[in-house]
Amino acid sequence: MKLLNHSVKYLSIALLFLVTLWSIIFYFSMLSEIKNSLDEELENRKRLIIQNLWNDSQLPIKDTFDENLYTLQQISAESALTFKDEYSDVEIYMQDADDSAPELEPVRMLTTVFKANDKYYQLKIVNPIIEQNDLIEALFWNVAALYIVLILSIIYINNFTLKKIWKPFYSLVSELKSYQIDKLRPLTLEKTKIKEFEDLQQAVKLMNEHNLKAYTQQKTFIENASHELQTPLAIASNKLELLFENSSLDESQAQKITETYQILQRLINFNKSLLLLSKIENNQFSKIENININEIVSQNLIELDDFIQYKTLTAEVNEENTLSVMMDKTHAFILISNLINNAIFHNINNGSLKIFIDKHILKICNSGESQALDKHQIFNRFYKGKTSSKSTGLGLSIVKAIMEHYGAKIDYYYKDNHHCFELIFD
Repeated sequence: MKLLNHSVKYLSIALLFLVTLWSIIFYFSMLSEIKNSLDEELENRKRLIIQNLWNDSQLPIKDTFDENLYTLQQISAESALTFKDEYSDVEIYMQDADDSAPELEPVRMLTTVFKANDKYYQLKIVNPIIEQNDLIEALFWNVAALYIVLILSIIYINNFTLKKIWKPFYSLVSELKSYQIDKLRPLTLEKTKIKEFEDLQQAVKLMNEHNLKAYTQQKTFIENASHELQTPLAIASNKLELLFENSSLDESQAQKITETYQILQRLINFNKSLLLLSKIENNQFSKIENININEIVSQNLIELDDFIQYKTLTAEVNEENTLSVMMDKTHAFILISNLINNAIFHNINNGSLKIFIDKHILKICNSGESQALDKHQIFNRFYKGKTSSKSTGLGLSIVKAIMEHYGAKIDYYYKDNHHCFELIFD
């Protein structure tokens, strides 16, 4: 979720709580104001009714509320002397113009006592009020409308105002996404007057300068190591090859030279693999093009046909579709070569090699040990299985590094007595 929407989410929840609280307070406040206003009107009507009744010599006793909305009853002196004016909310039967029969309606009632012609009378006056249910419903819809307007306004303000304020931040993110350290160029930063963004830009700029320095030093080290290590190893290998041509060597000496030569070759391969892995992780391959994986698989199988025949393997290729990937061609060859070599090297005699290719998937399966490998360890550097004592332990690490470099996924599983490596390209 974007930061703008994230802030709107919490602001919406806070506003919902505040608007609800405000609505409750506003409801009771408005209800109190309405009742106070009705009470004042009832008090005024009380004075007018009593004044009119005093002018009558014979006061009309009324037990029910008529169009004048009051009742009048004679009471005892004892009851009258202890009585105080009373305001209450009651319901009485009333018939409006649109009612076919009388219905209970809420009213505000004033009950009072007065003396006329040496007699005491109880007067009840009512005044219709808005039904609380109608009031609550009207308030609810008005508050809901207010809340929606507030949220829409906040979203508009966020998208219009905050996007403009956060423009330097988005510019920095865009620059970092497209930045390639191997180009050895400084970051292009947009000018801003906001201190927090200035601090962020300076921190990113400083970090990038450190990364550039470390990258340059590591790249120089890799180049120097490649030259300094490969040259003496090649010389030592050539000298051992010359010793083989010496006919005066006895069988014991030839055996020792052979063992030394094999160890030296493993060291050469190990050195090449380490340098290759470092170059991949430091992005020292940058020629991206559209690669046909089907063709590379076919080419590798042709080149490795002698090894397949030597182990009498059954090779089966199922091409459901053409798998095309945007990547460096060297990476593609290393990726496929390592996986197929791994499938042949760790296979058993008279075993099988199965390759499945689809539009986004490459799956390479081989027979081998009759138990699954540790999928959490096989991609680690220098990890070796039981039958791989002669390997460098870097082949699958190189494969994983290449896949991660291009944002692709690799998975391992054991199924139907076959070890399978599945590559998924989005």
